[in-house]
Amino acid sequence: MMMYIVKRIFSSLVSLILVSIIIFTMMHKIPGGPFDETKMPLSPAAKEKILKMYGLDQPLYVQYLKFMWNAIHLRFGRSYQSPGEEITDLIKRTLKVSAFLGGLGLAFAFPIGLFLGIISATRPNSWVDYLCAAIASYTISVPVYVSSIFLVFIFSIGLHWFPTGGFAGPKTWIMPIIAYGLFPLGIIARYTRSSMLEVLHEPYILTARSKGLAKWRVVIIHAFKNALIPILTIMLPMFTGIMTGSIFVEKIFRIPGLGGYFVTSIYKRDYPLEMTLMLLITVSLSFTYLIIDILYTIIDPRVRLGKEEQ
Repeated sequence: MMMYIVKRIFSSLVSLILVSIIIFTMMHKIPGGPFDETKMPLSPAAKEKILKMYGLDQPLYVQYLKFMWNAIHLRFGRSYQSPGEEITDLIKRTLKVSAFLGGLGLAFAFPIGLFLGIISATRPNSWVDYLCAAIASYTISVPVYVSSIFLVFIFSIGLHWFPTGGFAGPKTWIMPIIAYGLFPLGIIARYTRSSMLEVLHEPYILTARSKGLAKWRVVIIHAFKNALIPILTIMLPMFTGIMTGSIFVEKIFRIPGLGGYFVTSIYKRDYPLEMTLMLLITVSLSFTYLIIDILYTIIDPRVRLGKEEQ
């Protein structure tokens, strides 16, 4: 296993370097720059001075090597949007908000999605199955900004149960958590149903049933454990994606998370922040898939890392 982990880390580093080169080159080749659209037009001399201050007057390969060298030492510089704050501090401040609400959103979605998927798989082609499928389809197909606005209209404007937004306490968290969790809920329900239907027709499940074991015991203890493997392939990457923040959820509910900065860094040509966030996502996904592979061997001993079953 150790050799496999070393190989995966090496391949992840190669991928990280390739991704960083591609992104760095693309964002500098796109027409326009970070200081082209300012409130007050800059004179050529002032613009040249600013570019020199941020090192943007240097050759592209020099800028890239400097950024990567500083990134290795966790020095990402300052964002053009927030020049008074280090990018590391900005990410720490905003990521914990997005990760907190995103994590609670998944905690809300996971048990409900599993429940819908399990009861749907144990009652195929019944009205229960169709109802669960309809719920899953709704949560997947309706855009998150529509669901967020819908929640505000019902629970804030209509019923006056919760504030319309902010991040001031538990009451302001409830609607964003639901909004974060609706899409994962539907995905988890569908994956669970599909995986459970496949496992429930395996010979060892039929043998367990023939021995007179209770249906719930067969489903939960024997079937669910093996059905959990495909679900893991979406759960951890889903958390990695959701913790970066949803721009729509954060904008609608006025949440001071990372999602807003992720989007504005792209269209405002905030090169240091854009590169840092892209590297963060790449590293997170690489680490996540490595953890998934290791968890495979824990859940199902038949799986061996880096080896084919003889």
